[in-house]
Formats: sequence, structure tokens, C-alpha cells
Amino acid sequence: MDLSYILNELGEDREQYFNAIAPPIVQTSNFKFNTVEDFRAALADEYKGNLYSRGFNPTIDILRKKLAALDGAEDALVFSSGIAAITVPVLALLKQGDEVVCVENPYSWTIKLFKDFLPKFGISTTFIDGTDLDQFKKAITNKTKLIYLESPNTFSFDVQDLAAVAALAKAKGILTMIDNSYCSPLYQQPIAYGIDLVAQSATKYLAGHSDVVAGVVTGKKELLEKIFNKEYLNIGAALAPQNAWLLLRGLRTLEIRLERISETADQVIAYLSKHPKIEQVLHPFNANNKDLALARKQMKKCGGLFSITLKNSTLEKIELFCNSLNHILMAVSWGGHESLVIPACAGISKADFDPQHKRHVLIRIYVGLENADYLIADLEQALGKL
Repeated sequence: MDLSYILNELGEDREQYFNAIAPPIVQTSNFKFNTVEDFRAALADEYKGNLYSRGFNPTIDILRKKLAALDGAEDALVFSSGIAAITVPVLALLKQGDEVVCVENPYSWTIKLFKDFLPKFGISTTFIDGTDLDQFKKAITNKTKLIYLESPNTFSFDVQDLAAVAALAKAKGILTMIDNSYCSPLYQQPIAYGIDLVAQSATKYLAGHSDVVAGVVTGKKELLEKIFNKEYLNIGAALAPQNAWLLLRGLRTLEIRLERISETADQVIAYLSKHPKIEQVLHPFNANNKDLALARKQMKKCGGLFSITLKNSTLEKIELFCNSLNHILMAVSWGGHESLVIPACAGISKADFDPQHKRHVLIRIYVGLENADYLIADLEQALGKL
């Protein structure tokens, strides 16, 4: 399916809403029925239509069609946040006594889900180095029901072999799920490699303007219907129609935004890679990445997210560098128009900071839509203060 068609036309039956170019925000909580029989059918199976906007809604239906097509999936569910798009499917698909194999150091709230939340329901998780297929094999038991991936990781940018993990899981009847927020559907399509469920923080590249919090999960219709009919409806983490509309607006420019972001990031990375005060740049397509060939096989491009470490790094140096930036903003997330920085040490107490710990010294940078020279000048003046 052509990308331009997906972003600009798919799901948009304009004759149904006065031939308006932009789809409407259907701001309603519920929908009327003409007969009791129609009402009965809708109550019996909400997955087939619009009953109550905690489930589906016409504005959300347009968005679901586009997001499923972008991932090469049969269907999509959208959520009120990225972590909801991870938590709800996991709760729907696992039960007491089940086990999860998860790559180490995923998104912080994913860690909390697996370490703190799921044990309350008798579900345990084993964390492994996802770059080593043998570790998956060793961690799997007869109770393993889910393998959870995040490729690339969004701080250290480790990649996992999606096809190999998917094949291993299918041979043992285990479901696979991945957080694909780093790449977006434009730069990586895990379903093509055999992954069952693909989650994303739609807050990032899909929305693209730092004004929406949302999540999406895509996969086979049968699997998503199972998630929808129980935990999705019961937990009520639905996306509001206004936010669905903002996501539709963001998708119009997704391709061109990612192209600009990727090109600018390449220029900024090239500058930092040669700077005498930079120890290393962590990026999936860097020449020193041991899994470079795998990254290039699975991914088209990398977008704007990478990490750096400073030479002879200390907490004081990291803080001075980050505090000295004038135009690259310090904030969580990524994917919007603005460039951002987040030092890993911000999530660690000063007493616990260890300069020898490879994750403690990471500084993550996101390159937005600004000019490369503008960002490089800001980095140069901040590095000059070290």
C-alpha cells in the first residue's frame, strides 16, 4: 500500500462528512440505535462498531486503519498513553503463573510493569541481554508465555535479531511483543520479521508536535480483538477523539519530518564523533556498533535519537554540559519539533551515581527540526565550558 495513500486517504470516506478535507472530531460519548436488535448486536460485540467511545469512535476508526497499514498489520488499537499500549495487552495475554522474558533496561515504566506490577498477579519476568540469542534460549521455560523486545533500546541502542527471536518463540508457542517507538513504522516493521504485537508511544514521531500523549499496538485482528473485549474495555485507557484527530494531523507530515530529522541528526552525530571532549556516540548505525549489520538489515534509518558520553565523565561535567545548553531543551520524550537532552543521571540520586557505570554517564540527545548549524553551535558552546 502506498505511503502517501495511507497518510492522506486511507479510511477517510469524505462523502460521509460533507466532503471535508480534514476528518471531523466526533465528540460524543455514545451512539444511538434505531432498533432493539441493532442495540443488542452492538452490546454483544463492541469490536464490530461504535457503541460507546470508551471503545471505538469514528475519528479513532480512521486513525486505527492508518496505523495498522503503516505497520503492515491487520488491525490496531489506540490508547491514552504509550505505557497503556504496553500494559493492557500484557495483562490481557498473561495469567497467574506465567513467565516473561524481557530484554534488559527497556523503557523505565516498562521496567516498573514487569518488576513491580505484574508480580502482584503472580507473573514473573527474567531480564536478559537481548543482543545474545542464546540468552533467550536459556531463559525460556515451559511457563514462558511472552518475549518482550525493545529494538533499538532508547538509551543504549542495543538491537535484537527480530527474525531469530520470532522464529524461536513461534517454535515454542510463545507470543512476541516489541516497543518500536525508536524507529516508527517508517524505519522498521517488526511484523514483517514475525513479531506478533508492535507497540509504540504515539506521543513521539507519530504525533510529532509534543502536544499529544497516546499509544498504539498493532497485530493480527484475532489477537487484538481478544485484548479489546476484556482488558481494553475494562481498564478504559481509550484515546480521546481530539487526540486521535491531532494524531491524524501529525501523520500528514510524518514522512517529511522523519527525513529532515534523520538528515540533521547525521550531521550532528558527525560533528560530535570528532569532538575531542566526546568519548563516544551511541547510535545503531555507528561504525563501532558490534551489531551494525543487523541494525542496517532491520532498519531503514535511525531518526533523531542517540546518546553520547563525555571524556573523563563526572557528574559535575554532565550537569555543567546539560545546564549550559541554550536551545536544546532538557525534557523527557522525543519525536517533536524541538531538540531535547536528557542525562541518565537525572534519574539517579547523586549518592548512587557511579562514573564507572556505563548507563549512568549516558546523555541522550534528540535532534528535532532545527537547522544542524544552529544545534551544533549550541553543543559547541556547551562543550566549550567543560
